[in-house]
Amino acid sequence: MSTHLTDNEWKILEALWANGPMTLGPLLEALGTGWRSTTLHTYLTRMTAKGLVRADGASPRRYAAALGREDWTSQQRQELVDRLYAGSAGELVAAFVREGALTGEERAALRQLLDDMEV
Repeated sequence: MSTHLTDNEWKILEALWANGPMTLGPLLEALGTGWRSTTLHTYLTRMTAKGLVRADGASPRRYAAALGREDWTSQQRQELVDRLYAGSAGELVAAFVREGALTGEERAALRQLLDDMEV
């Protein structure tokens, strides 16, 4: 399941990850203001077709994220490394270091992690 998430798709998945399977009403409440049930239903239908969300056959339908948050982020990290760094996670980390994107604390934590791994 490789796909780019829109901001609203991300918000919906975050709500499902935080609360578990939900029907439309509680999901609307979890998302907060600015959402209409018809809009949310449209998103859920599209996300189900993309394989991002599962819907059971009960009435009312209960929606759940198709993958757990950790599985999703792991998949996205690997996709990023494969696409931009030819599969080299080391090149990704080196890019952050070269560009000065890491704070001193983050560099120290990275050093400690590498030392702990005996790399």
